[in-house]
Amino acid sequence: MQMAFRSNGRARAALLGGAVLAAAPFAAALPTAAAEPLRICASSVEAPYSEAKAKGFENKIAEIIAKAAGREAEFVWSDKPAIYLVRDYLDKKACDVVFGVDADDERVLATKPYFRTGYAFVTPADVQIGSDWKDAGRDEFRNFAVRFSTPAELILKAAGKYENNLSYNLSLVNFEDKRNKYTQVPADKLVNEVVNGDADMAIAFASDVARYVKNASKPLKLTLIKDDFERSDGMKIPLHFDQAIGVRKDDAELRKELDAAIDKAKPEIDAAIAEEGIPTLQPNG
Repeated sequence: MQMAFRSNGRARAALLGGAVLAAAPFAAALPTAAAEPLRICASSVEAPYSEAKAKGFENKIAEIIAKAAGREAEFVWSDKPAIYLVRDYLDKKACDVVFGVDADDERVLATKPYFRTGYAFVTPADVQIGSDWKDAGRDEFRNFAVRFSTPAELILKAAGKYENNLSYNLSLVNFEDKRNKYTQVPADKLVNEVVNGDADMAIAFASDVARYVKNASKPLKLTLIKDDFERSDGMKIPLHFDQAIGVRKDDAELRKELDAAIDKAKPEIDAAIAEEGIPTLQPNG
């Protein structure tokens, strides 16, 4: 983990002797105290969101928002997946904000959303497909690249495709045992499987894969899925999510500051999201 030096942000005023003041009276202007840096919990292994050297698109958005707040972005790096940032870093006060949390994440106090997107089909550009989750059940689709324990898996189950796809999907992590260990299919691999023709489609959260779809070696497309998915028992499974910044639950003042920075920096945030190729919904829609 790397942590930049953090100054105390306070300037000291030099006292002038009475004789000097008598000889040359003047008003001394005290320097303004520098704002504290914005300490950002960040994973170095969570591409495309967050990467070493701040190359992830969430890293860029963090820098934009920090600047809008009049602060310097200070990344506190972890070599663990982002799923551990709240527990191991934010809650322990090693850093103060986590980017890219769901707006209803109960672990944190969340800011207003800075973008909204959803789950999408990733297919070759010439494949005709609609926005209904049931389209995944079509006969021509046999192999699906999805991430574990996500709505994408639930769509496969509801579409009757999960059992036949299980062995293929486990092969994407070399059949690594998922018990007592966080194991996940890398986002770029989801897309590469479609590029290579090993998967007929991927189903993924759009911001997970947009960068790789945009830069793929063959034409691909992202098709957002409508947010109307229900399990067989009638329970609604959300497919669209607001993305926000998480702070500690007792840090309402910081949330207020970040909300203002999000408003101020909205054009730059939107531009960064558009550059990434992420299809957005309201509030950015």
